[in-house]
Amino acid sequence: MKSYTMELAGRTLTVEIGKVGKQANGCAFMKYGDTTVLSTATASEKPRDGIDFFPLSVEYEEKMYSVGKIPGGFTKREGKPSENAILTSRVIDRPMRPLFPKDYRNDVSLINMVMSVDPKCRPELVAMLGASISTTISDIPFDGPCAMTQMGLVDGELVVNPSQEQWAKGDLKLTVASTAEKVIMIEAGAKEVPEDKMLEAIYKAHEVNQTIISFINGIVAEVGKPKHEYEHYVIPEAMFDEIKRLVPPEEMEQAVFTDEKQVREENIRKITDKIEEAFAENEEWLPLVGDAIYQYQKKTVRKMILKDHKRPDGRAIDQIRPLSAEVDLIPRVHGSAMFTRGQTQICDVVTLAPLSEVQKVDGLDANVTSKRYMHQYNFPSYSVGETKVSRGPGRREIGHGALAERALLPVLPSEEEFPYAIRAVSETFESNGSTSMASTCASCMSLMAAGVPIKRMVAGISCGLVTGETDDDYLVLTDIQGLEDFFGDMDFKVTGTTEGITAIQMDIKIHGLTRPIVEEAIRRTREARLFIMDTCMKPVIAEPRKELSPYAPKIVQIQIDPQKIGDVVGQRGKTINEIIDRTGVKIDINDEGAVSVCGTDQAMMDQAIDMIKTIVTDFEKGQIFTGTVVSIKEFGAFVEFAPGKEGMVHISKIAKERIDRVEDVLTLGDKVTVICLGKDKMGRISFSMKDVPTQEGMYSSN
Repeated sequence: MKSYTMELAGRTLTVEIGKVGKQANGCAFMKYGDTTVLSTATASEKPRDGIDFFPLSVEYEEKMYSVGKIPGGFTKREGKPSENAILTSRVIDRPMRPLFPKDYRNDVSLINMVMSVDPKCRPELVAMLGASISTTISDIPFDGPCAMTQMGLVDGELVVNPSQEQWAKGDLKLTVASTAEKVIMIEAGAKEVPEDKMLEAIYKAHEVNQTIISFINGIVAEVGKPKHEYEHYVIPEAMFDEIKRLVPPEEMEQAVFTDEKQVREENIRKITDKIEEAFAENEEWLPLVGDAIYQYQKKTVRKMILKDHKRPDGRAIDQIRPLSAEVDLIPRVHGSAMFTRGQTQICDVVTLAPLSEVQKVDGLDANVTSKRYMHQYNFPSYSVGETKVSRGPGRREIGHGALAERALLPVLPSEEEFPYAIRAVSETFESNGSTSMASTCASCMSLMAAGVPIKRMVAGISCGLVTGETDDDYLVLTDIQGLEDFFGDMDFKVTGTTEGITAIQMDIKIHGLTRPIVEEAIRRTREARLFIMDTCMKPVIAEPRKELSPYAPKIVQIQIDPQKIGDVVGQRGKTINEIIDRTGVKIDINDEGAVSVCGTDQAMMDQAIDMIKTIVTDFEKGQIFTGTVVSIKEFGAFVEFAPGKEGMVHISKIAKERIDRVEDVLTLGDKVTVICLGKDKMGRISFSMKDVPTQEGMYSSN
């Protein structure tokens, strides 16, 4: 067993090799502070028959015992991965995948199991490092190592590898992965951080990554295994030559040079049929036709863009596809908007609800227990012209929804300003590149249409990249479509306002980006998002509506003394449930005494608020109430003036004249007006009916 340590952001990172997981191809037992993660890398001996892609599986397993919890539910064991686990797996996958050989077809599984959590050392970061280390020291072919660093922004200062609390409350949540030379992955959520500050944070993280890579290289030098041989998957050169003879390059260029996705796909289908017919008797080449045509398309598109500066749909390098937008296309919902960019079209629908409808989160971060804003993204098969049964959201859908959610969170009003739970659902009607950025634009307009008082408009766009043989030979593309994403080297998504960036997600297929590429992409995305806001979004809806939809629930919030919460709730919820039953409203009370009353009938809401105010009022002599006679005794009547609150009217205080029996004046259920006389000797509230003043200042009996 070997143990290695380094100081990382003021805490000790320990990596133990050979202590556990000895049958895995690579295993690292990671400790950062008291956070412990077991990271393993395994690979199959041979590829599965017929497989034509690299089957990489990345898992981030959250064990509830790591934070001293027993899982909920009947089974009392961990179930399907949480949204945070899925997003973490994606962040690990994205920098690792490009570093495996492009023709590697063996199954590879990277599993990261969180075993204990120190709130000062985020387990996601430890898992990212563990995945890189376990793979790099294994015999699995991998052009690593890569390293990951997280950056926070607290009180204007950049913080390397922030604690859970700093991560939750800071103005920046940035994760940067690097190789020894270049940045290979960026993931960020930010509270309108300016572009210059974001670049500073990215490259400060990149510097830290270099120290981690040096540390990993030291481990590999001692315990790293030789990389195993594998079956290379290549297209024979003779086959390529024959395909080019049958389909000359100019014919392939003509096939892909169109802005209609369906036309392009039909052109490629005809070419594929032609090649398959020609190779029908060649048992060696026929199974490779699909991949060969794909590579032929890729080389053609990349050459057209990089050398000829021609995009498949004829646009200029920095030109955005045709834009359109509208709001209120769906009747009766609380807010709706549709955003179209070329052949990418998103319809977003917003629903408002009381805060009791927030999403509860049961995870490893004690600072995050609920989500008030929920952004969900759906990608049906018809949006890309395919026939496939829907099996619920996959990792891609969850990731796209989370990206749009991060983009809009910084501009949402606080609970005090807008006491609603908010759900935005982005439905993909058509897809041809960067639907997550279209979702951001559609959701922003939908929120404004719903009357959510967001602070500023948010838009997003994606930039692509095609590189040549050297670092200086490249071309950045604004607003990539699907073909440019498939055959290009980068998908660099950035969202933001006029003031700064709110989210970044960068995926690449090469071994990293130089700083000039990153800077140009960030500059291009700022120019593009401002253009989208000014020319497409603002003409449709420039600011949030002042009024909510008539179909949206109305919420009124009042503040009560926290010590009176028990009076409003009542024993086993009897009092609050009675208010709800009488008025039909929903009532939420937090620990600070903020009471939210939600309903669609304003009169019933007002009645509920009056009841609550009455319950929490300290009763003083002279206060006047209207109540219901709920009990009649020989000595008087009891009047309920609020749910669970009663006072007694003595028989002598019912009428100005003497009465012999209470029943001569009152019956059960009568509505009466009473004035408070204080409390009697038994501590009960004492009322009078005969002493209630009239509008003229006279007294009137009831």
